[in-house]
Amino acid sequence: MGVPPVSVVIVSRGRPQALRLCLTAVAQLDHPGFEVIVVACPEGAAAASARPHADRIKLVPFDTPNISAARNLGIAHAAGEAVAFLDDDAVPEPTWLGHLCAPFEAAEVAATGGYVRGRNGIDYQWTARSVTGRAEEAPLALGGMEAQVFAPMPGRAVKLQGTNMAHRRSVLAGLGGFDPAYRFFLDETDLDLRLAAAGHAVAVVPRAQVHHGYAESARRGADRTPRDLTEIGASLAVFLRRHCPEAERGAAWLTFRAEQRRRLLEYMRRGPLGPDDVLRLLAGLDRGYRDGETRPLSAPEPIGPAKTPFLPFPGRPGAPRDVLAGRLWSRRKTRVEAARLAGLGHVVSVFRFSHTALYHQMSFRPEGYWEQTGGLWGRSIRSGRIIRPCLFRSRVHAEVERVADIRGSSQKNSGLLLQAQN
Repeated sequence: MGVPPVSVVIVSRGRPQALRLCLTAVAQLDHPGFEVIVVACPEGAAAASARPHADRIKLVPFDTPNISAARNLGIAHAAGEAVAFLDDDAVPEPTWLGHLCAPFEAAEVAATGGYVRGRNGIDYQWTARSVTGRAEEAPLALGGMEAQVFAPMPGRAVKLQGTNMAHRRSVLAGLGGFDPAYRFFLDETDLDLRLAAAGHAVAVVPRAQVHHGYAESARRGADRTPRDLTEIGASLAVFLRRHCPEAERGAAWLTFRAEQRRRLLEYMRRGPLGPDDVLRLLAGLDRGYRDGETRPLSAPEPIGPAKTPFLPFPGRPGAPRDVLAGRLWSRRKTRVEAARLAGLGHVVSVFRFSHTALYHQMSFRPEGYWEQTGGLWGRSIRSGRIIRPCLFRSRVHAEVERVADIRGSSQKNSGLLLQAQN
């Protein structure tokens, strides 16, 4: 059947700087046939229009705080056989799209989802989970890093993350896309349960990875501290009305509210929130829930054929991979060379280690290259040894191989290994 052409939909509102970084990473995707659709507010539209290859981006203006409606606009313009979704505050690994869409070679697969790495670029923020009509989640066991297809499970669905998922367009459009009653939160979870109810199989793809930064928004601060829980409460009420038996809704709501209260008290214990903030946020949660209990509901209407023809985006299929490694004092030299190579169209990974046991962090730089920093003897995987005695060269090799599957870089296929030790 072959890997289908893919439409990548990115929704952005009020975060042009995050969108710019996202699009820089998207331009490095190692995939032969995809298009990019940006559904954005005026600020985001301006940021997308200023990008290289802006004429190869489908830009859809939209400035309403409703992520479901925005995603549906993206689907309406998507001409690919599969539609992948990415948040504006996320950056994909170069191999993300190829891994994410490979399971569509099997006709029974209707949707796929990958793994999400958190702020330090190494720990997982999201792996594989299932969800019920009470919005209760549980881990899904996978046998390693290979993709696994799940048939519909009684009373439960595979839970996909909106920042790293793809859907077969024919199925997604037939289901009406996302329900606009969910302005934010649980929008993709509602779709997960509708997919399961319709009998569709879903694949979890561990090697399809994105890095999610949790950028600042009206709902949370830069440090992830909650600012407003109103729409979370409203979406939960809508979700329970859609999927939870009426007799169980009260208990499900109380369980969810208690979890949110515990989360807020933890923020208060750490310092970002005070007692008045906790009371205000809980009042917003309650107010939103009451609003969601009376919010009009209707079945999502099927989405028709694509409004615009497929618009191929260049990407970087088969791009050269370069690995640069250096000590702390070679930072400027290494970064200049990394930016130069990225400008030539290479996929570049930089590894810089100090003579310490500091934990490692991985990030994608605005100049278009990946950079891992930390102590030569420090942890990258957080479950590893606190202090790891090793030589510089062997540590570089180990870290390159750790990300080889998702970066497409290894000691065998990388075009350069620079050890700036002097």
